[in-house]
Amino acid sequence: MNFNPEEAYRKVSREHSRERLILDHVTYVRKILSTMTAALPAHVDRDGLESAGVVGLVEAANNFDPTRQVPFKTFAYTRIRGAILDELRKTSTVSQQTLQYVSKIRAAYEKLEPPVTPEMLVTHTGLTIDQVNVCLEAMRFLTPQNWNDLYCTIHSSWRESPDQPGKKMELDESKQILGACVEQLPEKERLVLSMYFADDMNLAEIGAVLEISESYASRLLASAKFRLKELYRKETE
Repeated sequence: MNFNPEEAYRKVSREHSRERLILDHVTYVRKILSTMTAALPAHVDRDGLESAGVVGLVEAANNFDPTRQVPFKTFAYTRIRGAILDELRKTSTVSQQTLQYVSKIRAAYEKLEPPVTPEMLVTHTGLTIDQVNVCLEAMRFLTPQNWNDLYCTIHSSWRESPDQPGKKMELDESKQILGACVEQLPEKERLVLSMYFADDMNLAEIGAVLEISESYASRLLASAKFRLKELYRKETE
């Protein structure tokens, strides 16, 4: 077999790009993990969950095609989150009481017209707002991804080819609708959402700025994402 220097160079270049993607996004794994586990018990093996997230990151780096013009974070998010979810499900960290509350919330949700709010779930389940928000956090890894995940609800098309005809127009329209929906959120939830997505802050940093606990910041974010998803659902159904 003849040695092909051009092919060898391309192979080395691909390997370097893959390694660079992994090294540059390890902190992104930790950010996703912090959002998903802030309210979980202290005994949860977060190191094991982070390792699972890194496996998802490696898979994303292996399959990433930069020619499709999709941001790597958008492409990698689902794989990282999915790997963490799989590990979380194996550990069964949710209490039976929370599972019962989740069942009540899901039953109430199915009967309500969008936009469903946490306050409406309180009214129709008899739970407190804190209990509802804790359940909204838990639902991120107990139910399908589209229940309470902003990326999966709004950014799913970003994982496809945005340069296809109509994709840019669809994305621009989604952003306009999303912006209008964000303006309807309660002020504190809007602030937490902005700090998390726009400023790329993790929950510990958000809690420090707002002088609240990391777990409370997580509940606020869960509430904001759920409320935003519902507002967006009403505008697009």
